[in-house]
Amino acid sequence: MPEDFLIARNPEDGSRLPYLLRIPLGSEGIVLKAREIWPRTAKVYCHRAAGWPRQPEILQQVPVRSCVRRGAAIDLVLDRARENRSQFVLTRIRGGREAIFWQTARTAKQARPRGSLPTARASGLSELEILVDSRERYAWKFSRQQATTTVHALPAGDYAVRADGGEVVAAVERKSLADLAATLTGGKMRYLLAELAELPAAAVVVEDRYSRIFQLDHVRPAVVADALAECQARFPAVPVMFCETRQLAQEWTYRFLAASLREFADTTTGADRVAGLPTGSAAPAADVRAWAREQGYEIADRGRLPHEIVAAFDRRHERSEP
Repeated sequence: MPEDFLIARNPEDGSRLPYLLRIPLGSEGIVLKAREIWPRTAKVYCHRAAGWPRQPEILQQVPVRSCVRRGAAIDLVLDRARENRSQFVLTRIRGGREAIFWQTARTAKQARPRGSLPTARASGLSELEILVDSRERYAWKFSRQQATTTVHALPAGDYAVRADGGEVVAAVERKSLADLAATLTGGKMRYLLAELAELPAAAVVVEDRYSRIFQLDHVRPAVVADALAECQARFPAVPVMFCETRQLAQEWTYRFLAASLREFADTTTGADRVAGLPTGSAAPAADVRAWAREQGYEIADRGRLPHEIVAAFDRRHERSEP
């Protein structure tokens, strides 16, 4: 019969892994330090402990129905009605260091969000030209999106779009979670956001979930969360978006850049100034809206100008020329 699964308090002072787990495998069992006593909302990071204490403070002792090692995973089934099935995944991360994650079917599903990415192009665009900063390593290809990429030295951000005259009108800075934490704690984030804030539109996109901040190992999670909040309060015009995966981050970036390009066209001198957008009136959008209202058209204060109204404005001025 399998032994019991034990959860005790970690006797190490100041440890960020406050619990000890004893998995009943082998003669001595496998002892791990863990962040939580069960993976309820997300995977739980674990680390091997030196051993089981002589006089542990037992928090839970649960009978085990089965505990089996299958390759790089340990499947554990407890003898209780709820929270009974889980799995420990043994893997290697950067530098070859061992990492162990405790998960359930629910948390594993949350880590791999369902749903396929759309293939429809961004509204109003045939194909978007995206500039990739020449210093960007392992750049996104946007192979799933209706876009082409061109390497270019950017004043800010890693990916950008520009008007026909060459002016960069929107940019996105790409970050992994580790890079985000290092940039925030090292004091570089404010300078980066200040450069992005000079553009008409900009954002930072993170290839991970916000909740993963609180699973960081080499820095206090609260320090990272506070630094991020302070940066957002200082630069509210540059949002920091958490997009879970690399693919979702690319999709969000593609649509953000396309929408920023359309917005720039609508609020400056017309759609013909922007590469990739259909040509329209050369007059400022505000003048077209004012004329349309005088003629009795219903038109919104913001957004893309309807093609028929732009065409009517152009025909009217063509007739008035001598």
